[in-house]
Amino acid sequence: MSFPLLTLTAAVPAVGAILTAAVPAARRTAAKWVALTVSLVTLVLAGVVFARFEPGGDRYQLVESHSWIRDFGVRYELGVDGIGVALIALTALLIPFIILAGWHDADPLETSSKRWRPTQGFFALILMVEAMVILSFEATDVFLFYILFEAMLIPMYFLIGGFGDRAHSGSDENAAAQRSYAAVKFLLYNLVGGLIMLAAVIGLYVVAGNFSLTEIAEARANGTLEMASSTEKWLFLGFFFAFAVKAPLWPLHTWLPNAMGEATAPVAVLITAVVDKVGTFAMLRFCLGLFPEASKWATPAIIVLALISIVYGALLAVGQRDIKRLVAYASISHFGFIILGIFAMTSQGQSGATLYMVNHGISTAALMLVAGFLISRRGSRLIADYGGVQKVAPVLAGTFLIGGLATLSLPGLAPFVSEFLVLVGTFARYPVAGIVATTGIVLAALYVLVLYQRTMTGPVKEEVRAMPDLRPRELAVVAPLIAVLLFLGVFPKPLTDVVNPAVRHTMSDVQRTDPTPEVPVQNVEAAK
Repeated sequence: MSFPLLTLTAAVPAVGAILTAAVPAARRTAAKWVALTVSLVTLVLAGVVFARFEPGGDRYQLVESHSWIRDFGVRYELGVDGIGVALIALTALLIPFIILAGWHDADPLETSSKRWRPTQGFFALILMVEAMVILSFEATDVFLFYILFEAMLIPMYFLIGGFGDRAHSGSDENAAAQRSYAAVKFLLYNLVGGLIMLAAVIGLYVVAGNFSLTEIAEARANGTLEMASSTEKWLFLGFFFAFAVKAPLWPLHTWLPNAMGEATAPVAVLITAVVDKVGTFAMLRFCLGLFPEASKWATPAIIVLALISIVYGALLAVGQRDIKRLVAYASISHFGFIILGIFAMTSQGQSGATLYMVNHGISTAALMLVAGFLISRRGSRLIADYGGVQKVAPVLAGTFLIGGLATLSLPGLAPFVSEFLVLVGTFARYPVAGIVATTGIVLAALYVLVLYQRTMTGPVKEEVRAMPDLRPRELAVVAPLIAVLLFLGVFPKPLTDVVNPAVRHTMSDVQRTDPTPEVPVQNVEAAK
């Protein structure tokens, strides 16, 4: 047996969650350090996975396979392709910064009734989410993936409902009600999607006789598994619906602004930069891998939904008065770009979509975490309550600007590369869709620059006059994220080298090739 590196990468944060929760209540700081140390160890292991992955090797590498529920053909089967490796690296990279940014977010508060916010539980839940997300990127057994896909909802529900944002304009009772509403809405939307997916998972087993992604794909390639067209379409819709809720794709997106608005800034990053990526990742691995013909059949409708998400999310971001909800609607727009790239069915589009998942995670983390630092100083999420911040906290304002510029995909920052590839890949096959999608770029510039102008420039408001600049711990969170944005903006090759072979496999699954450019052939000699 080879060394179970993939299992270890997910097991470390899972065990770390138990250790963090077991720290005595009086030793909150010790619990924080345990959680941070565990997240750093996980980052090292993810780095080892990334380093050991061979882009030119087998499609799924570091494979582990053990019988689990023998009577139903369920296996504990893990393996990573280039897309999974990139997203494991993203998850492991962001969790230490999420923990460090939320260092004091779960400290007990003296309320009118009692002390609350168990610190150990907050950080243990974050580590548990990390373990489940990493394992979902590794799972090649459909049933195992489904269990993880649903199980991660439980810790996320408690993170949203039990550890909400302190910057709430209403009373404690109203704030608790809003958190509860956001958490329940998040849970119900995702549970409904999961239940529909469960029916599709059972249907897949009835048709294929097992849950192994690799075995099903091999059987389809060999012609030993035949699936009726109508059956494949229904199964595809069952899977896609669940992934579209998680992604989130319009019109199944409405839980996200509530969840991100009521959660703490680090938990908001956990939602949109980490957990939601499971949905778009699964579209590539399971929808296109298991149901290639149905994926092509549904492509026109999905492209329309993605375009609506891009424009609708950006328009609502322009009109927001709440900083965190603005970032949430911007994320809906960005997920539209990711899904557009996936279903453009071109190598540039799918490479760009995968890079977009990584780059969106880093840029959103940078912007949202700095916004969280800003909100914690003023105690308000409303844009109108700020003004002139750059004069009293220039470093905070500068990092906020860089995070915003990355969100609007400024050339030289990482998201530009991925957004450019998505648009190029879309133009190649669906030029009209590519033209519509570019409106999202214009609107992104509008909502980001207006947000910066209203909060950071102009006269200094009295309430922000004494606002301190970023502290060393906060700089330790933001500076590395900005460095990664700059590095991947000018040198994305480490990611593209890993991602591109996996994209070629996905294109082969759906039997698609890139369109031939329609360039008129010129007679060079005649031109001379």
